[in-house]
Amino acid sequence: MGDSVDWSLAVSTATRLAPKGPELSRVQAREAVAMLRDLSSEAVEPVRRVTGLEVPGDGRAAVVDRPAWIASNVTGMRVAMGPLLDRVDGREPPAFVRDLGSRGTALQMGAVLAWLSGKVLGQYEVFTDPGEQGRLLLVAPTIVHVEQQLQVPSRDFRLWVCLHEETHRVQFGAVPWLADYLASLVGDFVDASELGFGQLLKSLTEVVRGVVGPSGGPREPLMEAIQSPAQRAVFDRMTGLMSLLEGHADVVMDEVGPEVIPSVALIRERFTKRRSNPSPIDSVARKVLGMDVKLRQYTEGADFVRTVVDSVGMIGFNGIWASPETLPSRAEIKAPELWLARMAG
Repeated sequence: MGDSVDWSLAVSTATRLAPKGPELSRVQAREAVAMLRDLSSEAVEPVRRVTGLEVPGDGRAAVVDRPAWIASNVTGMRVAMGPLLDRVDGREPPAFVRDLGSRGTALQMGAVLAWLSGKVLGQYEVFTDPGEQGRLLLVAPTIVHVEQQLQVPSRDFRLWVCLHEETHRVQFGAVPWLADYLASLVGDFVDASELGFGQLLKSLTEVVRGVVGPSGGPREPLMEAIQSPAQRAVFDRMTGLMSLLEGHADVVMDEVGPEVIPSVALIRERFTKRRSNPSPIDSVARKVLGMDVKLRQYTEGADFVRTVVDSVGMIGFNGIWASPETLPSRAEIKAPELWLARMAG
């Protein structure tokens, strides 16, 4: 799997193009890092209380800069896309074609990661090398930059972000089969494909764009690369899963209430407004990368979670984590009553 993507070039390109961090003194930067580490641990108890899920560990996150976040994501993509890369590498295209594909895909990946490094606040490492544990990452310069833009209390905003990311840590920690299932969906998609080298490389490029979204998952234009009903079924399962994970985390971060985050209502209002009103440049980038689809996943997923919890309570909702068969489909995310009826049956 060595030639389909020039991974080193992807890292160096993204690091070179990544935006600079906010203007902070060395003392301010150290204080921000220390506070984020402490708040990531503080988020553990409220998330446990709201979700009813518990995992070992103190939840302390790795607070990173943008280059470290980029390096982590390149490693994760190399692991996650292994089956597809094996398929591409196995086709033995001419060397010059392979080299162009390797460098071109890496340059595109680097440009996408550079842009996202200025947008992503945190992330749980789902895909890691064998034997390594996933980490919770908080991207300090981006968190500080966004809180400055929103003009909200620093501590409140940082804890709010930690609650969202801690929820993702809990999802994968309390549901041991979830990471393997997510990886299997990528493999299922590849197994259902009978494409030539050129089409496979195009599909790889689409997956690259999708996997580096705020919490992973493919974007809707990946449908262009889908050739069979089997692949459409895989895509729908993955979309349903990512909507569930993001919506669940969004609900938890808002449910902790003002006793934990006094300005939670103000933060949500301003953050949602910022999401809905991107700058002209960001608007173009979102369309190119399919990020508008990703943002709809947050909204639809959160609506699904709230509807289910209102109907059967959080304990009833947690039945969703029993097995892959109890996860909602893409259609059920949009119509929660379908999932409720299926579970009741």
